[in-house]
Amino acid sequence: MISQFYILSLRGDTIITRDFRGDVVKGTAEIFFRKVKFWHGDAPPIFNLDGVSYIFVKKNGLYFVATTGHNVSPCAVVELLTKMAKVFKDFCGVLNEESIRKNFVLVYELVDEMVDFGHPQTTNTEHLKSCIHNEAVMIEAPKTGLNLPQWNPRTVPSNAVHRPVGPTQNDSSRNKKNEIFVDILERITVLMSANGFVVNSAIDGSIQMKSFLQGNPELKLALNEDIQVKNQNLGGFPGGYGAVMLDDCNFHECVDLADFGDQRTLSFYPPDGEFAVMNYRITGDFRVPFRINPVVEQQTPHKLEVIIKVRADVPEQNYGGNVQVSCMLPKGTASVSNELGSATGQSAEYLPADHKLIWNIKKFQGGTECTLKSRVTLSSPISNTSNVKKEVGPVSLTFEVPMYNVSNLQVRYLRIAERHKSYNPCRWVRYVTQSSSYVCRF
Repeated sequence: MISQFYILSLRGDTIITRDFRGDVVKGTAEIFFRKVKFWHGDAPPIFNLDGVSYIFVKKNGLYFVATTGHNVSPCAVVELLTKMAKVFKDFCGVLNEESIRKNFVLVYELVDEMVDFGHPQTTNTEHLKSCIHNEAVMIEAPKTGLNLPQWNPRTVPSNAVHRPVGPTQNDSSRNKKNEIFVDILERITVLMSANGFVVNSAIDGSIQMKSFLQGNPELKLALNEDIQVKNQNLGGFPGGYGAVMLDDCNFHECVDLADFGDQRTLSFYPPDGEFAVMNYRITGDFRVPFRINPVVEQQTPHKLEVIIKVRADVPEQNYGGNVQVSCMLPKGTASVSNELGSATGQSAEYLPADHKLIWNIKKFQGGTECTLKSRVTLSSPISNTSNVKKEVGPVSLTFEVPMYNVSNLQVRYLRIAERHKSYNPCRWVRYVTQSSSYVCRF
């Protein structure tokens, strides 16, 4: 059970607060924020202070916090907070500070339905729809920073669908469209050596879906015919060279797998809100989207030269958006002079407080290469050349590649099982590859 729940902004403002049991002292929101803000490094999601346990998750610039003086399962509370944040997004359409503030009456109603006297009741969007009577205030979605006009003009991203699942103010049934949105989202983890050789790699993928279909019809989602799962004997098309080999996968409880073995088809009645139809993991060899080649040279005891080359190994029609390369520099760094290539949309800066070099590339076109050359001046000399590589690095990379996925898992079709002539829904499918942990050693 939890004692208190509140939502804080990045400035520490309390947007939503609810005290369920009254057995924890007042003012814990301020205590929590002060502790997290001045924590050395990133604060852990769970910590105890003066007999009170603070458990939180951070999403979209908001802290979702629960406090308790009881001995509870921390993982269960983290899962509760994560699901509560998802419910807020489903009912408000957008999850940010503005949407929470403008829909605070709706959010309080949701909190009271989901948690009673500190005990979780339900976080099922479909069940909550029958209990919620307040209408959502529509909020315009923030810009992603990606060059969306370069995408397929018939494709819109699922996470840009900010229509609440419930009723909205000035809502009209005539304006409602029968639409369904699908995201194939893959987060990749890569560890590279200095020469660009992949030491370890993995893909954590998910097929996310959000349905606005009237009548809740049965859907059929067909994937690659050559999909194979390790240690499972699936029928149908045999897997060979180029086949998609999954290490493991799991499905939403609404999915019927009767046709998956032979036809690789999933049948289901989509629930309300956003949900994961399928989660999967791949640890075999695959073509990584970016190659990193870092080099460090000691020119004098007080000067180093760090050269980082990054190549985009994605098709030329694709690109990496909001690419950020970071590299740790020696603690004795006095100044850094950066030299960028000819490509536009680049910037580089050194953050003295974190001893970190940050290189931003707004749009990284596929098949191209970018280079950063940094001249580092040290306040104290490094006498031993072997210590240089210990002081510099590793290099980490964050990015998002729209309309591209590494695993080659594809949606062959998405259909309504029993389609009528008068029922013509719109289907939107998007592929996205993101970095989870992308690291290269010197």
